[in-house]
Amino acid sequence: MLNRRSLLGASALLPISAGAFAQARWQMATPYPDGNFHTRNVRTFLEDVQQGTGGRVQVQLHSNASLLPMPQIKAGTQRGQVQLGEILLSAYGNEDPFFEVDGIPQLVTTFAEARRLMDAARPFIEARFQRQGLSLLYMVPWPPSGFYTNFPVESLENLRGTRMRTFNVMTNRFATLIGATPTLVQAAEIPQAFATGVVNSMVTSAATGVDTSAWDYARHFTPVGFTFTRNAVFVNRRALEGLSAADQQALRAAAATAETRGWQMAEQAKDQAEATLAQRGVTVTPANASVMEAMKRVSDEMVREWLTRAGEDGQRVIQAYRSVRS
Repeated sequence: MLNRRSLLGASALLPISAGAFAQARWQMATPYPDGNFHTRNVRTFLEDVQQGTGGRVQVQLHSNASLLPMPQIKAGTQRGQVQLGEILLSAYGNEDPFFEVDGIPQLVTTFAEARRLMDAARPFIEARFQRQGLSLLYMVPWPPSGFYTNFPVESLENLRGTRMRTFNVMTNRFATLIGATPTLVQAAEIPQAFATGVVNSMVTSAATGVDTSAWDYARHFTPVGFTFTRNAVFVNRRALEGLSAADQQALRAAAATAETRGWQMAEQAKDQAEATLAQRGVTVTPANASVMEAMKRVSDEMVREWLTRAGEDGQRVIQAYRSVRS
């Protein structure tokens, strides 16, 4: 005679039909605050996933590094601690130099060039993620970066001797090359780092400046189009494969829409954030020719250095990018 427990045990061994997948309740970690355009884009993406799967995939978002700090998000997703994660890809350059490609200053100078570089690099990033038990969903750039200081930046020499907030291998190297002291500080910790004198300059986007109320600690923002670094959103591959084919397709479709929407938001964020900085009393002054010429010299050196670390894949992606650009 079969009791209820034995029936439940037997049912667990039955093959799962296409329509019998259990509801997935996932967790996602991002290091950015709720007001940031990346986080707003993620929230819309998750709403699209829930709608596209008929509510079978529901995701709780943990923003502003409230669950995991950025250095732990990728490993946490690989382990299944969370099923979805968002990172600044270039922040993982210590793990793999290839991830640094969009962190090379002045390698790209427009959104169109940033997209071409992303398209050239995507197959290499997807292959790396696949080997690590992850699946890349979409990538979105940050608006171009500039210098935050309490003095006008009329030459790169003005930054020599400063304590510069950095956020990846490339910004560390840039600071060293111009004679500044690099100090790695996560976005959520920037105001405290300035307030305590740990740093007194930084290079990052206008959007991050708004996120961290830069008007409280910096008087000048000098846009230089430093980089268009990208965020990557990815999913634990085992969790993905646990969904039905239809729900996997719905997730991918929502991701494709999020990428398109995110690029549009990034372009809008550039002008909006710079306007907000100016309205709050930060002097926004485009870099002069001297600064830009010096930036180009540093960029050329950093491309050469990166190619020695990134190997054949690095050579291929730079060649592919430059062939399209030309």
